[in-house]
Amino acid sequence: MPDLASELAPMSDAVTNSIRVEVMSRHSPENSRPQKGYWVFQYTVRITNRGSETVQLLSRHWIITDASEHTEEVKGPGVVGEQPMLAPGESFQYSSWCPLKTPLGKMRGTYRMARAGGAQFDIKIAPFALKAAYTVN
Repeated sequence: MPDLASELAPMSDAVTNSIRVEVMSRHSPENSRPQKGYWVFQYTVRITNRGSETVQLLSRHWIITDASEHTEEVKGPGVVGEQPMLAPGESFQYSSWCPLKTPLGKMRGTYRMARAGGAQFDIKIAPFALKAAYTVN
């Protein structure tokens, strides 16, 4: 990949409007099929409300780019079938997965949040790498 994806860490950390989003990814060799051009990556996200108001996660928007610069966007309501409410100081953690056609890629995105009064805003999911371990025989 000609850009900074090869230098990205398999984790990211961003704070937007007092909401912290931490992500850690790992290659899942047990679910990957490299001989068929199929690599699977698992990632775990923790969202923490560091603000003074209760917020709700409404939707997600992921931008996933592989080593061939092929980009896919994933949009939808909530995460893992939930639209969690986070009171001040509370966290929500979930794990999911992403398939790629290359052993290297990156993800970034946003979550759409709503305050108790109904005002909506986006929070950043900082870029993180998807990297398969290589074995030399």
